Amino acid sequence: MGSQKVRQSPGAAPQFFYGYIVVVAAFFIMVVIYGAQNAFGIFFKPILTEFGWTRAMTSGAFSLSWIVTGLLAIVMGGLTDRFGPRLVMTLCGFFLGLGYLLMSQIGTAWQLYLFYGVIIGTGMGGVFIPLTSTIARWFVKRRSMVTGIVMSGVGMGILITPLVASRLIFTYDWRSSYIILGSIVLVVVVLAAQLLRRDPTQVGQRPYGENEGEEPGLELGTKAFSLKEAVYTKQFRVVSAMLFCFGFCEFTIIVHIVPHAIDLEISAVSAANILATIGGLNIVGRVVLGGAGDRIGNRQVFIFGFILMAAALFWLVPATEAWMLYLFAAIFGFAHGGCAVSSAPLVAALFGLSSHGLIMGFVGLSYTSGAALGPFLAGYIFDITSSYQLAFLVCGAIAVVGLILAALLTPTKTS
Repeated sequence: MGSQKVRQSPGAAPQFFYGYIVVVAAFFIMVVIYGAQNAFGIFFKPILTEFGWTRAMTSGAFSLSWIVTGLLAIVMGGLTDRFGPRLVMTLCGFFLGLGYLLMSQIGTAWQLYLFYGVIIGTGMGGVFIPLTSTIARWFVKRRSMVTGIVMSGVGMGILITPLVASRLIFTYDWRSSYIILGSIVLVVVVLAAQLLRRDPTQVGQRPYGENEGEEPGLELGTKAFSLKEAVYTKQFRVVSAMLFCFGFCEFTIIVHIVPHAIDLEISAVSAANILATIGGLNIVGRVVLGGAGDRIGNRQVFIFGFILMAAALFWLVPATEAWMLYLFAAIFGFAHGGCAVSSAPLVAALFGLSSHGLIMGFVGLSYTSGAALGPFLAGYIFDITSSYQLAFLVCGAIAVVGLILAALLTPTKTS
């Protein structure tokens, strides 16, 4: 593939670069899918109230979904490398839409775990890796910035969906809200997936910025690693551990910040706004720090992001007023956005693109393991202490570990 030549006759008008269509389609997929996923915290209290389950049991379904996501992301990354993102995203859109529709019918804990943990987890397994790996193939120059634009869809989803879900639950009920949510996910994702293409050669084009020079930082001199070669490097282990820390902190907050705010007698609407604030600053972080990654390198973005994340989490421990939670949300959202957008470009910088989807799937398993453990552990800590303070302290400590790992990351050898 890399050796294919794409010719254009002299004097011909420049072709419209199809990569921009891929970017737009991927952005809207991110908005819808991650908006729906991050609305779990909005549905948390209504489900808890109706069934009387513990917080560990309820958040356990969310954790199970991440375990399934992590395992299937490896498969989906390989399928994307071989067949492209269109098929993978179509299948995932179907599973996600079905899962949310079935969530409206739950009556027992095993149904919650099957519908959310397994079916929705299956759908989520083919989202992040196929989309970010596809963007990495379409863009060489400004890869981090474009990845940031696409992944700002996650922040947009977090900004919009909690507010919409909160209003829907207030107007109707949580079951009807899941029906509406599932229908939107099914239609938007399946339709948008038809616009995706694996790489520029499929439409007779070249990657944007190909042969215009290397990106800064760790990209210098990167060779194309196979999965087997990558696994045996120190960098693979460091990145995997670093992403575990990131996933742990990120989704502990996403799942539990709204219930925590309501426990502090902050209104449900304001609690949803706090989550939305994380989404809004997440967008800023992805765009600003995504662009910065092109200039200073993605490792530096992770270092900066973990510093902010740790500071915000330690601030959250004694926070009791609404303004304090909004300040936390702003700092955490900005840092979270910067780290999230840097992961795929960082893996491309360290290991090249020939097996990018598959390698992302394996390092992503560490991320999803953290995303699975964090929310469940926080729920368990609350169940035995009636407080989230210890859980947030643990998150702060995990963020410090992530910072140390990012600081220790070095370039891969090119021999």
